[in-house]
Amino acid sequence: MNGLFDGGTSPAALHVETLRYSVGDRQLLDGATLVAHPGETVGLVGTNGSGKTTLLRCVYGALRPDGGRVLLDGADTTSLGAKPRARRIAAVPQENGASFGLTAREVAAMGRSPHKRFWEPDDAGDSALVEAALERTGADHLASLPFDALSGGEKQRTLLARALAQQPALLVLDEPTNHLDVRHQLDLLTLLAGLATTCLLALHDLNLAAYFCDRLYVLDGGRMVAEGPPSEVLTEELLAEVYGVRAEVGRHPSTGAPTVVYLPGGEARGGS
Repeated sequence: MNGLFDGGTSPAALHVETLRYSVGDRQLLDGATLVAHPGETVGLVGTNGSGKTTLLRCVYGALRPDGGRVLLDGADTTSLGAKPRARRIAAVPQENGASFGLTAREVAAMGRSPHKRFWEPDDAGDSALVEAALERTGADHLASLPFDALSGGEKQRTLLARALAQQPALLVLDEPTNHLDVRHQLDLLTLLAGLATTCLLALHDLNLAAYFCDRLYVLDGGRMVAEGPPSEVLTEELLAEVYGVRAEVGRHPSTGAPTVVYLPGGEARGGS
């Protein structure tokens, strides 16, 4: 990453190969395949329940898939222990989790633990990385506050600081713009796009995904149904088929990115 976040870490190549995952009789992932090239920002989109969170959790190791593989620079991540995997993959999940009375700075500092021996204290270099990460995410003014007292958006920025302090080769984020106001959504996604690391993130907002992501993958019922540059993926036909909505897709005159305008008038299926 840039500046203090370089740390000698090169962005990783991610290959997700035909992942399958079930809970009981419910198939949450059914042969999902995805590629993120080193340094790319790849967006994962789809409706609620399409399998986005499940796929991300398989990528960062919170779930073990029933079949298929997750490869990081060609190595199967299931062969890695939790700590070696955490040195290479950082995750910002939807759930904020318990902080056990920690301050925002202490939560962010947890990002250094994969690089430390058990009970090894932080040194000046660790502290500098944590402070820089808090500043980078706009959370430095929150550092001394109890994490549990923060708003949802403040917690999100603190957890992103923790991930940056981890110095990952792959950064995985599940709906990172949740709880953020418009300005902080743009700030966060601009930050991610400027990082010299590989990013995989799930997003609900298709216009943000179109502008900030190099490529998009669309999940529907646990299957990948489309992938490619946003201009090729976000079509009126796909929005009708996958999301069941009528929409017009144009090109923004200033940015050149696809722009989705949703239309009232009931459901649309199969491009009708």
